Amino acid sequence: MKTLSHSQRRYELQAEMISALAHPIRVAIVDLLKDGEVCVCEIAEHIGAERSNTSRHLAVMLKAGVLKTRKDGLQVFYSLRTRCVVTFLNCASQAIEENLRERTDAFSI
Repeated sequence: MKTLSHSQRRYELQAEMISALAHPIRVAIVDLLKDGEVCVCEIAEHIGAERSNTSRHLAVMLKAGVLKTRKDGLQVFYSLRTRCVVTFLNCASQAIEENLRERTDAFSI
């Protein structure tokens, strides 16, 4: 059985994290959490989804290391494990804008 190199394992973990962000609802969750922790009930309301559906998305993000939790009594609060996730999504937005601008420029010639 072949063992993974350190780099290969890192690539797999990076892909898992990116995959955990690859859904519009999860991007909306990151956008909401960029300003700090929020309870699951507020997250569900913000994204307009049932709490059970919201919890499934949050579980994927937790498993991948995107989020962390804090309990206060019966409430569970979610926050970003690291703010660089917001930077990553901002970079993706910038790349999209540049791509659209280049496409628009190509058609206006």
